[in-house]
Amino acid sequence: MSGADLADALGPGTAALHRTTTAEQVAETLRRRITDGALPPGTRLREEAVTTALGVSRNTVREAFRLLAHQRLVGHALHRGVHVRTVSAGDVRELFATRRLVQPLGVEAALRDAELRERLRAQVMAARAAASAGDWTAVGTANMAFHLVMVSGCGSVHVTEMFEQLIAELRLAFLQMPDERALHEPYVAANDQLVELLDAGRRTAAITALTGYLDASERQLLAVLDHAPPPRPAPPRPAPP
Repeated sequence: MSGADLADALGPGTAALHRTTTAEQVAETLRRRITDGALPPGTRLREEAVTTALGVSRNTVREAFRLLAHQRLVGHALHRGVHVRTVSAGDVRELFATRRLVQPLGVEAALRDAELRERLRAQVMAARAAASAGDWTAVGTANMAFHLVMVSGCGSVHVTEMFEQLIAELRLAFLQMPDERALHEPYVAANDQLVELLDAGRRTAAITALTGYLDASERQLLAVLDHAPPPRPAPPRPAPP
């Protein structure tokens, strides 16, 4: 992606940031553009283009890149600079192993909290509306928001922040899939069914449904990523004259 293209991707819907804006705010702006697909996996993030687009210093951009690297959203490769990460099959296996540990906490919270179940139902309705409009990216956003809302119900800020980071990394995997509709559509009904089980107080059935949901989603991603070619290495720099 050229410097001009990167500036365009950062520009829409983003007011220029003041020079005193923190690196965390710059990182959040970049994170949103990465997870909404404006900066897809493999995109090179040119320091000078980000500096110009957001009106901040190079030191601020470098710190933002460091924060995003800590969140596993960007990487740095020799001769390539900073780029949006491409998620591997191994990454997906780790993400889903974490989901299997954390998300049952959300099930327990939702069984106890009727208001939380209403918030889950609102995300299902948002996903259905997006599906009716054919906006499969928005369907994926609503589906993942469903799970974030559920996990946030456990009442731990640390767990919620960790899960937010996990979702952001998982969105990179979603962006590598060839068919958004096939990826997201089945889980709208699955989320609806999960809310019904929670409303009925059927704990064991809800845990079983969640486990099946995660297994199916992981298999769907791995079916593509296990056969994806490895990222191409950057060409070597020419020898100095």
